Amino acid sequence: MHDIKSNFDKVLQTIKSLNLSVFDPSGNLTKPGPRPEFSDLEVIALTITSEYMSLDSENWLFGKIRSDYSDAFSNIIDRSRFNRRKRGLFYVLDLVRRSLAERFLEFEEYFIIDSMPLEICKLSRERRSKICSEVYETSPEKGYCASQKMYFYGYKLQGVCSVNGVFQSIELTKANVHDTTFLSEMNSQLSECVLIGDKGYLSSSIQLDLFHTANIKLETPMRSNQKNYVKQDWLFRKTRKRLETLFSQLCDQFMIRRNYAKTFNGFKTRILAKITALTLIQYINKFVFDRPINNLKVAIT
Repeated sequence: MHDIKSNFDKVLQTIKSLNLSVFDPSGNLTKPGPRPEFSDLEVIALTITSEYMSLDSENWLFGKIRSDYSDAFSNIIDRSRFNRRKRGLFYVLDLVRRSLAERFLEFEEYFIIDSMPLEICKLSRERRSKICSEVYETSPEKGYCASQKMYFYGYKLQGVCSVNGVFQSIELTKANVHDTTFLSEMNSQLSECVLIGDKGYLSSSIQLDLFHTANIKLETPMRSNQKNYVKQDWLFRKTRKRLETLFSQLCDQFMIRRNYAKTFNGFKTRILAKITALTLIQYINKFVFDRPINNLKVAIT
């Protein structure tokens, strides 16, 4: 379970089995120019392997490879070049995630929507922090998390997953963006399904729009002071906890709240890599070992 090369080979083999058309036979993107010896496919595989093994420090990872795996990774590139190429392969990494998820989601009719806070730094450092602030449109903001009853500075991870715990779609928004803003985009991503959310997604206008445009039935609990209050069915309340558990696993095993990135491109790539690694373990559990998909702390070799 702790052997980097064995896990890397398994991840690489799994991604190759997807037969993605963006890669040529050498494992590089199909584009003009020289082919690097350490292929684009290997960059993505090493990224996912490190996240699966909870090795989110690239400095530690490359030091370990140089000291213990120099023969196994004889064609490895230097750390700074690896980091630049990884950020440049963001859209390919997302393609890998979506390709893995599609194998689970073909006949799903129920989905869960929720958000979680991602801090960039503590509020005391908010005014002098320059992390991810290179462009105003993507710079972090101050927001409030109602479930944890706290203010934070950073972003929100908006997620939609199936009842089995496989992410269908994800998005990063500023911390001050209301959850219903992401909800209003669901008619372009889902159709003919039931979407289960918490009280943060209460909006009668968006609920009607989703139903009329994409036949999406939005199920949210009512506030206790609403007229004709009816308690939400226990099955929906129980189902909604699946995404909350998934967020907890991202915080625990994948350390999604630990940030080493300095730019927004680096930050969003780290977040996507962690979720892609989670989805890949689910894929291997289901289609290789035929075991419960959300047993994430297991060997994949």
